[in-house]
Amino acid sequence: MNKLKQRWNINSNWQLIIIFIVFAITGSTAAYISKPITNYLGITKDSMSIWLYWPLRLILIFPLYQVLLVLIGWIFGQFHFFWEFEKKMLYKMRLKFIADFFDQIFEKK
Repeated sequence: MNKLKQRWNINSNWQLIIIFIVFAITGSTAAYISKPITNYLGITKDSMSIWLYWPLRLILIFPLYQVLLVLIGWIFGQFHFFWEFEKKMLYKMRLKFIADFFDQIFEKK
């Protein structure tokens, strides 16, 4: 636990517990919300091969998860942690321009 707290620059066990809760809620919520969205888009198990359905659903879940992670993190008072976490991920995916764009928006407030 101490290595994780040090890596994430977290001071308390309580903050670590909140972060784990946010990750759990976000994953469950993204998976739950993706089903009605895929159904609305006509992407169902009945309408296509299972080998195409699941990759498409995962592609849909990924950006939804990223947005929900920051939003739910904000609700739990951990916006700064999750925004920094998200920026690192965007930088690694070579999508720095997205992180920079939202950084400008968040700095104005």
